[in-house]
Amino acid sequence: MKAIHDPSGALASGLAAIRQQYQVPEGFPPEVLAAAEHAAARKPGPEHEDRTDEPFVTLDPATSTDLDQAFHIQPSGRDLILHYAIADVAWFVEDGDPVDAEAWKRGETLYLPDGKAGLYPPALAEHAASLLPDGPRPAVVFSVRLGPDGEARLDAARRALIRSRAKLAYDSVRPEQLPADFARFAERMNVAEAARGAARVDPPEQEVEALGDGRYALSFRPLLPSERANATLSLAANLAIAKALHEAGTGLFRVMAGPTAAAMTRLRSTAAGLGLDWPESTELKTLERSLDQGNPAHAAFMLALRRAGGGAGYAPWIAGVTPWHEAISATYAHATAPLRRLADRYVIRATLAVANGKPVAPEVDAAFQRLPAVMAKADALSGQIERAVIDLAETVMLHGREGETFRACVTDADGDSARVQLIDLPIVARARIAGAAPGQRVSLKLTGIDSNQRRLQFAPSD
Repeated sequence: MKAIHDPSGALASGLAAIRQQYQVPEGFPPEVLAAAEHAAARKPGPEHEDRTDEPFVTLDPATSTDLDQAFHIQPSGRDLILHYAIADVAWFVEDGDPVDAEAWKRGETLYLPDGKAGLYPPALAEHAASLLPDGPRPAVVFSVRLGPDGEARLDAARRALIRSRAKLAYDSVRPEQLPADFARFAERMNVAEAARGAARVDPPEQEVEALGDGRYALSFRPLLPSERANATLSLAANLAIAKALHEAGTGLFRVMAGPTAAAMTRLRSTAAGLGLDWPESTELKTLERSLDQGNPAHAAFMLALRRAGGGAGYAPWIAGVTPWHEAISATYAHATAPLRRLADRYVIRATLAVANGKPVAPEVDAAFQRLPAVMAKADALSGQIERAVIDLAETVMLHGREGETFRACVTDADGDSARVQLIDLPIVARARIAGAAPGQRVSLKLTGIDSNQRRLQFAPSD
């Protein structure tokens, strides 16, 4: 982690400029706040069965207060059953009410180092609907059965009243605080993922962290083991839900294509430049499963992999079409983060109906047709903001180092315009390099910094 000292407040003022440029919402309109406060007082109904005696816990970043998921795991013969409680946002938000209308404008929660712009007002997202351990909460509990082979299927989906026993954090959780079969569940999912030929590439996140007192840190943050294991719970639930919805002829699915032939050629050049051993006979997914986030060369290749794909999107159910997510090598849905993603609320509603033998509400089916465009716009905005924040932090971090030379590797090239990864710092930038080719090692001189435009200028050193 590289600390950024910002006594002049350049980062703070830059973040304010980013918020203005991308029209990041500040708070909520008064009518939305009032509607959320009113909704937060709504009591669970008779359809919420009492499951407060079950040992649910949450596992999230330590500072998170918008908690979507709580869980516990129990053995059932040779199977493991994940009881996955998801925030029951639809209990509080009704179609067409002010909170719903505002959520459709936003699409998803936007995150910046100096605060987030939530999908829902705090009265819901960080209190009444969040699965915090300070009292009973309404939830939708998915019971996901995982066989010894790692095949997940949906046993049940019901509304329930649950009580989280503990708010656990990725960076401090101890094994004894988790369900006894937590690690075994994750291992089964990992084995099944390899058997499917899947390769979820989780590159270390390039992130900016507020340290307080006008200081920030810029780093590549590898996922913690607890974080990776926790992700298998959502993966299992989302796979099981996607299968159930697809078989029922309804749903909204997360889809992603693989790299094109041209992208594969660039990836092979990048791997060679980074010193990765990638025999011609080895498939990309096999290589992906061998990558180590802690290895700088591997981390750089992971970032190149993320850019090589066409990106993920959403698609509604279409008769005769099997929606496919190439990285996961399966039909896949998003249903486990309704406090942060609009689409999940509707997928949950459809799953509740299908699992209990009821028809999917017409307004949910109609939403599935509208949501791909809404979520694509929200995803694009989130990506633009994230990149702008990183670009800003990089300019602040390198302030005063103009004229210095840095080692770099070309990860992508378009003519003489190249994207480069600095080898010794968590920085991705662009430079004009004659004849640039992916995988090429270069020495670059920092020739200029423009914090207002969030731009670093590099040129090949003499």
